[in-house]
Amino acid sequence: MAPLPQPPQPRRKGAGIRTWLVVSDSGKSHLEEVGKHPIMRRTGLPARDLRILDPVLSYPSTILGRERAIVVNLEHIKAIITATEVLVLNFKDPAVAPFVRDLEYKVSNCTWAIPPHATEGSDHDMEVPNKAATGEFPKLSVSNEVASQKLGNSLSENPNDDDDVMVKMGDSSPKDMLDVPKTGGPKVLPFEFKALEVCLECACRCLETETSTLEQEAYPALDELTSKISTLNLQRARHIKSRLVALFGRVQKVRDELENLLDDDMDMAEMYLTDKLVHLRSEEIASKEEINNGAFESDGESDDDLKSNESSGGNITGFKPNVEELEMLLEAYFAQIEGTLNKLSTMREYVDDTEDYINIMLDDKQNQLLQMGVLLSTATLLLNAGIVVVGIFGMNIHIDLFDPPPGEDPDHPSSTKFWRTTYGTFCGCLVLYFIAIYCGKKRGLLE
Repeated sequence: MAPLPQPPQPRRKGAGIRTWLVVSDSGKSHLEEVGKHPIMRRTGLPARDLRILDPVLSYPSTILGRERAIVVNLEHIKAIITATEVLVLNFKDPAVAPFVRDLEYKVSNCTWAIPPHATEGSDHDMEVPNKAATGEFPKLSVSNEVASQKLGNSLSENPNDDDDVMVKMGDSSPKDMLDVPKTGGPKVLPFEFKALEVCLECACRCLETETSTLEQEAYPALDELTSKISTLNLQRARHIKSRLVALFGRVQKVRDELENLLDDDMDMAEMYLTDKLVHLRSEEIASKEEINNGAFESDGESDDDLKSNESSGGNITGFKPNVEELEMLLEAYFAQIEGTLNKLSTMREYVDDTEDYINIMLDDKQNQLLQMGVLLSTATLLLNAGIVVVGIFGMNIHIDLFDPPPGEDPDHPSSTKFWRTTYGTFCGCLVLYFIAIYCGKKRGLLE
């Protein structure tokens, strides 16, 4: 009997191959299945940086500036930013969908609007546009990344036009192409800063939303707990406090990461990917010009040597950008995350004050119970004294108190002595009780 045909097995992805959402500088996105090693060659990132983006592993919020890319791990956003594209790993997460939409929309625009949360001192006044829009550099387009590519393509097609290109550039350095603002026109951010701002904006907005939601739940629950202490209210307060501690730690980590970036100019300089590309192109132009003039290299140098020089140009020497632009960008979101942290700190203090108030109320109840215990113990003591008197009279011992008063019939004794003894014992215990209470209040033992 012939074996039954087996159904085709689904193709399995190779080890380390993941699906990435790639958003280009034009705002268009597409999916790519890329392995770990191609991503490392494509972005120049080591394996330890890619491990930060692994959704299986838990890493705190991190922003890393590398030679050719920026690694962003902020809350639910896990992305790699290069000078020309953004690679998003966890794009299937529903919380990442708004981030992808904002990224596609905002990077496609040449101008960049000032965020509503930015103040006058921390807005995008330091954003620098390209001089190409003014016509000063006809070789460059609006996008700086495309400019650098066109500049390199023009050189490869017309290697003898190096002198013309350098004349058109004049005395301005490649950094000046980014630093000179356009007169009367909108200001433009480099692509990597646009993408980074979208990441920061989405992360800060997510934390701000969670903080507002927690505020709306926390304050009424804590107020209700102060008015009525019950098991249900205590459980709600405990749940709110656990959420508050977790959210406070996340916001604190994002705030510390921004503060570390603002304190280190070298880390901020590493994030100027477009400027580094333009600087690298200018060095290639200078080196090719020297080669054509025969200043340092012989005329017989092969193109392979030129390509090796281009590949070794990753270590850019003498590149020191003005980090004030990125500093102003980070300061705006640092101020926003600082405000969120202040809200959480205020809420945390309110929770601590509520706990102190509850403890005070419980201590007061405990003191009242102790006082009641003292009163009952004193009453029990004096009641035992009356019981002792009754026990003494109940003994089979003849005393003069049992004898009838003179003039009464012994066979029909009256109950006068009995009632006198009973009332006397009761009144004596009661007087002793009030004396004990008076002494306790005088000494401060009772209120």
